[in-house]
Amino acid sequence: MDRQNPIVLFIHGGPGSPMSPYSDNIFQKWFKNFTIVNWDQRGSGRSYKKNSPQQLTKDFLILNHLTLNQMVKDGIELTEFLTQYLNQKKVILIGDSWGTVLATKMAANRPDLFRCYIGTSQIVNLQQSLSFGFNRVRQLTEQRQDSVTLEKLESLGKPPYPNGQTAGKLFRIIKKYERELSAPIPKNFYQISESYKNDNDQKARAEGDDYSFFSLIGDQKLRIKGMCENIDLTTIGQNLKIPIHLYQGENDILCPKEINKPYYNTIKLKTKSFDLIENTGHGITPEILDKQYRLIMENYSE
Repeated sequence: MDRQNPIVLFIHGGPGSPMSPYSDNIFQKWFKNFTIVNWDQRGSGRSYKKNSPQQLTKDFLILNHLTLNQMVKDGIELTEFLTQYLNQKKVILIGDSWGTVLATKMAANRPDLFRCYIGTSQIVNLQQSLSFGFNRVRQLTEQRQDSVTLEKLESLGKPPYPNGQTAGKLFRIIKKYERELSAPIPKNFYQISESYKNDNDQKARAEGDDYSFFSLIGDQKLRIKGMCENIDLTTIGQNLKIPIHLYQGENDILCPKEINKPYYNTIKLKTKSFDLIENTGHGITPEILDKQYRLIMENYSE
């Protein structure tokens, strides 16, 4: 590792979906020019494994549910550590999906720590996104006469939902239609590194995903409020003070352009960009990563 290389801090989505198991493959060409930091957030991947119970129980969920403020605080503390450890003043910040919430709040709270913010599938208001997603897939099921999926949607009803299990059903329907509308991601893109091919890491990845999603949605029966209730970045974007670059899949149903493009338009910065990627759904793809790599190389590599 060249300690002089610019630091790129990647804030993964989910919550509970770390990119670190795939980093060796996904960021392969980045390593020569940048120090890539994949942070397994609190409750995710190896961070979850280090602090997890032997068995994920309701009592553990109730006593240890995640909070948005704590996770933003975690991200800022990590950034402070990176700048001190590598003796650099600022970090390049990248967020994906759920990670755009943390990254935006981190950038808003401590603009002095970051050179720029780059977001993929920017979340603005998660409750609005869920409502949009429900209405959009309902429209698609009716157009395609997909009676099986339409019946599932009618059974679910409109969001918000009482727990993660119910919300997860809508997420799966949304992902199904995004796959149908978008170009497929190459199978070798999400290639697990050898060091993660073991039962302990696989178990931590699965349980951390469940644990984090529970904290995102909450549970009415257990009287746990979800983090999604507090996610509204509408006004925060207007106060950002660092360059911002957003990459958006045209067919993204979960974090749609119909919500995040108007949000982008309210941002009053000289250096900003919004790149709409055709034939693409939610989250990062090889094309988006290539575009982000070129952006950083041309503008933030020195």
